[in-house]
Amino acid sequence: MRLLKNLLWVLFLATFLLAVPRLAGVVAGLFDYSSIDPDRTFAWVSVRHSFQAVVFLIFMAWLGRVRSLKFGFTWGNKESGLRYLFVFSVIFGVYTAVMYTIFVLTGAYQPFGYPLTTTNILGQLVFQLLLSGPSEELIFRAFAMTMIALAIKGRVFMGKVSSANIIAAVIFGLAHMRISFAPFTVSYQMPQVLYAIALGVIYGDCYEKTESMYYPMIMHSYTNVVMVGVGIILSFIL
Repeated sequence: MRLLKNLLWVLFLATFLLAVPRLAGVVAGLFDYSSIDPDRTFAWVSVRHSFQAVVFLIFMAWLGRVRSLKFGFTWGNKESGLRYLFVFSVIFGVYTAVMYTIFVLTGAYQPFGYPLTTTNILGQLVFQLLLSGPSEELIFRAFAMTMIALAIKGRVFMGKVSSANIIAAVIFGLAHMRISFAPFTVSYQMPQVLYAIALGVIYGDCYEKTESMYYPMIMHSYTNVVMVGVGIILSFIL
């Protein structure tokens, strides 16, 4: 009976976590961005991430009041957080250099699907720096892991990773799939989904060890800005 309750709780949370960003996308689609973003590179997604963050902040404020839940709105263990940031930044920097080198040498590198105007570059980089990481870590780490951990207490991989972290990371991966209901279709790129899950586990581990959402936010923004920034530079060089 308890197992069934836990499964239903995770299913409910997963549905909620995936539904709110979709609703945010509908809300963002109500506005016309043609005057500031004619190529639809940053405005719609910025409004979407802002809206979904506000929705979850409201829920987290309410839950913090009625259930006294902590979602990591502090800098937590600063020593551990700074160490995590440094090690992660170095490793991801090397990973990015290796991957882009492989893409270029094998001819797999694909240029951006929109013109690299000053407005588009700045808009995309500002979004990646200020909205993408903070919004998604607020949802899929601070909120998701805290709520999942209310029911799922175990740990896996010889106790190194919490089950709540794994589940939240998988949901994060699912969020990178495109689902349409009229007609019903599901499209995704498996490397991207697996990449999101892997990074999600790392962000989640940092969240748990530091008891702060801020370090995963910084890490997430860093990865996005580096990947997009290097891509932009290569587009001008190649």
